[in-house]
Amino acid sequence: MMEPTVGKPSFLRNILVRVLLFSVLIIVVRFAYVVTIAGESCNLGDFCFFSLPDNFNLVTIGAGTGASGITANKAVRSNVVSPSRRDMYTSKEWIKAVNFYSSVFQDLISEGYLSQNAKSLCVETQYGQDVFALKEIGVEDSIGIFKKSSKPLVISGEGHRIPFDGNTFDFVFVGGARLEKASKPLDFASEIVRTLKPEGFAVVHVRAKDEYSFNSFLDLFNSCKLVKSRDIDGIDSSLPYIREIVLKKESDLILGHRENLPDGNVANKCSVPGYKQAFVRKAEPFIMEEPLKPWITMKRNIKNIKYLPSMADISFKNRYVYVDVGARSYGSSIGSWFKKQYPKQNKTFDVYAIEADKTFHEEYKVKKKVKLLPYAAWVRNETLLFQINHDLDKEVVVKGRGMGRIQPVHSLSDGGFDGEVDRIQGFDFADWLKNTVTDKDFVVMKMDVEGTEFDLIPRLFETGAICLIDEIFLECHYNRWQRCCPEQRSPKYEKTYEQCLELFTSLRQNGVLVHQWW
Repeated sequence: MMEPTVGKPSFLRNILVRVLLFSVLIIVVRFAYVVTIAGESCNLGDFCFFSLPDNFNLVTIGAGTGASGITANKAVRSNVVSPSRRDMYTSKEWIKAVNFYSSVFQDLISEGYLSQNAKSLCVETQYGQDVFALKEIGVEDSIGIFKKSSKPLVISGEGHRIPFDGNTFDFVFVGGARLEKASKPLDFASEIVRTLKPEGFAVVHVRAKDEYSFNSFLDLFNSCKLVKSRDIDGIDSSLPYIREIVLKKESDLILGHRENLPDGNVANKCSVPGYKQAFVRKAEPFIMEEPLKPWITMKRNIKNIKYLPSMADISFKNRYVYVDVGARSYGSSIGSWFKKQYPKQNKTFDVYAIEADKTFHEEYKVKKKVKLLPYAAWVRNETLLFQINHDLDKEVVVKGRGMGRIQPVHSLSDGGFDGEVDRIQGFDFADWLKNTVTDKDFVVMKMDVEGTEFDLIPRLFETGAICLIDEIFLECHYNRWQRCCPEQRSPKYEKTYEQCLELFTSLRQNGVLVHQWW
């Protein structure tokens, strides 16, 4: 008797098994993508199967010794989460952070800066403890942004590029000193202002503990006014104290400490703000008696210099800029002093070297992080004479190469030049500075221009560009005693040491932090 054939059922069974395995593979791949790559929590539409039970509660420890149960808000409870995220929502760190932010937001509600119907945004919040706290106290329409989303509380977005339309939110919060960690603080602040509704409130937690950093922070928010500032205890040992700043957006209000142009540059008339002038009073005293050996005095005096970043936090600046006017070689001051000794607070500076002497230009071609301006800093744009004096009184980097001085072309007919003479291009340094930096940048300048400082400094005041400079290291050239020839003064310069002191004193009297350089 022949056995019945079973080929057809086996074929169908194989097809069904393969379809089932393929479906399982799709589900696994989708789950892995959503959870590990996209960084998002899942819902049923994402083929995820780890749902948070409806009766799941978060237990938060109150201010006292007891405990109170707070039911997880709908945003978390209704979503499916992975076991690791479920553990995060019940961790002590999460509960502590939620309690901290809840207390902060309840105070803001009682003071009228936040309401339960406010559309709210928390910026650069990685896991959304502040968003969760807002929802817990009844501010349901709240969302957070971070570069990697953590749904349902946090979606993808960054502080310098907030993914919402303008005038969207009634309340914007930035906690954890996140603004001062931003690589683009001005863009960060501008985005907060853009997305905040007129009459809306922005609350920012910062470490700002001195007047310089506090006012630098306020300068970032041009169209907001300061409503309140207070010091509060921080969330943990990593942030033990916080300055809470409350700002209100006012549509037509342009605030600032100086008279500003539309593009953010300083207008011709300016005055150094009081908070900067306070650091002038803390600066090292001038050397009032003319030094017999200035090259030795320089080495001693540099140890006494009180640098601005050693007295203040410079975090809230848009850019950090160093301008070396009369830079000579890279090792003359940029490499030997600024790179090694100036306290930069881990900030990256844009470095400009202004040097008219073509002898040094080739060296800067390999210095990729230095922008060379191969011209002479001057009071206007014009052709100049560049004179090389073989001055035996001063050490030079290039053997046999003297120090360069500039003069207008008509000076050639006056005679008296002793050395090489080249024609070079001079440029209006004050005008260049106003077009290169703004009052929201941190600007350090070293000036060693062989006597031209008596032309350039008045021009900086005349144009208002002086207010753009935070700190100046100025070498003032005078008829000093010559190293080579005892009891003889250099005939190279007409100014006296007393006139140099007058220049330094006038700068400090006008609120400019200037240091003597040799």
